[in-house]
Amino acid sequence: MTAPIALPALLQDGRAGLRPWREGDVAAILAMSRDPDTIRFTNVPDPYDDDSVRIWLALQPARLRAGDGAAFAVVELPSEVALGAIGVRVLHGRGIAEIGYHMAPQGRGRGLATAALRLLSDWSFRTLPVARLQLTTHVDNPASQRVAEKAGYTREAVLRSWADQRGERVDLIMYSLLPGE
Repeated sequence: MTAPIALPALLQDGRAGLRPWREGDVAAILAMSRDPDTIRFTNVPDPYDDDSVRIWLALQPARLRAGDGAAFAVVELPSEVALGAIGVRVLHGRGIAEIGYHMAPQGRGRGLATAALRLLSDWSFRTLPVARLQLTTHVDNPASQRVAEKAGYTREAVLRSWADQRGERVDLIMYSLLPGE
């Protein structure tokens, strides 16, 4: 079994912050999950309802205890209003973790996603038993690709027909970050 993960109360760079999700975030999670770009470019369930969000929130402590991963709300300080979501999933025994993120429309284009990705990447290398972080972006999502590149990730390849999104095979772009990059 992997060591449990302890979440910090807040990871921050002075402007952007990552904090654990709270019960009071249900409405923000629902709003983000209903955004057309979030639906198009992620595997966030569609439709998503209050009960599903509450179940997802209730599962997070078990993920932490098992060392499987961590999920955070992205906030713009000093506010603690969730403007995005970012998380890391540990691929046990491989020394690799996968990161995923999306932003609410009102949080886009302000550098918050890039700051959040840097914060989570630094924390992941300090905290998790990983030597590689990776993420994938939809080939038709240049905004997410810019976030990865601005955060220091290296574009590796187009993964053809890599994922099933809502019954359609899609191509994804693989990015990676190694310690010290």
